[in-house]
Amino acid sequence: MNKQTTNQLSEQLRRRLLYRFIFSYLLYVGIGGFLFLLVYWYYHTRMWYGYETFYIVISTLERFHELFMILYLLIGALIFGYRYLSKSCAYLDELLTASDSLWKNQEEPVVMSDDLREAALHMNEVRLDIIESRKAANEAEQRKNDLVVYLAHDLKTPLTSVIGYLTLLHDEREISPALQEKYLGVALEKAERLEDLINEFFDITRFNLTHLTLDLSRINLTRMLEQTLYEFAPMFAEKNLEYSFHAPQNLEFLCDPDKLQRVFDNLLRNAVNYSFPDTVIDVRLSVDMGVLTFTVENEGRTIPPEKLERIFEQFFRLDSSRGSGSGGAGLGLAIAKEIVELHGGQIFAESHDNRVIFRVDLPYSSGNR
Repeated sequence: MNKQTTNQLSEQLRRRLLYRFIFSYLLYVGIGGFLFLLVYWYYHTRMWYGYETFYIVISTLERFHELFMILYLLIGALIFGYRYLSKSCAYLDELLTASDSLWKNQEEPVVMSDDLREAALHMNEVRLDIIESRKAANEAEQRKNDLVVYLAHDLKTPLTSVIGYLTLLHDEREISPALQEKYLGVALEKAERLEDLINEFFDITRFNLTHLTLDLSRINLTRMLEQTLYEFAPMFAEKNLEYSFHAPQNLEFLCDPDKLQRVFDNLLRNAVNYSFPDTVIDVRLSVDMGVLTFTVENEGRTIPPEKLERIFEQFFRLDSSRGSGSGGAGLGLAIAKEIVELHGGQIFAESHDNRVIFRVDLPYSSGNR
């Protein structure tokens, strides 16, 4: 329940109690006045001998009518003031009890009196939000724990290979140079895989313990993309992939270069990992109607809609198998999404007909040029 809603409910309840107090008090005064007029009329329409109790009481009241009127009004104010003050305290107790049950027993809906029906409705909305948030947090925590277990297992595999091949090189002195080269190549490959996995552990720590901030500067975005694509040449060659690149010449853009380069790196890496061999990755950069658009399109297995909806979640992996050396921590696209949103943009994914397309839209105004 936000502050504005709380203030509105508090104001409504305050007015309701005030109106009831005023109505009750005026009714009390009206009844008292009517009874006084009725008694006064009866008192003056009869002959009295002076010893009747009714006559003595009414004549006394008539002599001190101002005092009795003040007392009557004060007594009424005290009675109704106490009643509605008690009512306010009862509302407070009810709210405190409901708030306590909201945290201790979230499975049961909050039930309150009719006067607090709207507050109960808002509390139940908060209860549902808390349940959803807790569920999402538990799922994220479980995914992270599973991922740590998986990564720990994956760390052991390349480490065992590195130790094994280095042991062979250490123990077998008569191994041929060609075999030595082969063993060293495998050990180096596994060591590089081990480095990637360790970097993923650092990514998990940074993503969960820090909040990304931007360090803006104006850069030549076209050249940065060209440099990034050049650095991916070994990965392209490994799967016999080619790429096409279309962009305006020397497009300048105000951004955080390191973080935006990481977005491009993550999207290109994802395209390489999930592309069919011997295909072309299409990379485009364009500006239209004040929007800078970057797209990466590759030929690969169509992503099912249920996975496409979760593709930017933390620790979500398209390929849940652990046999693939290309499997990452499931943080790349989640971090890319946060970086793009920090720049005021949006990131989208679509997949159909064995094609996967990622698109980044960033605001491109005169201040960006």
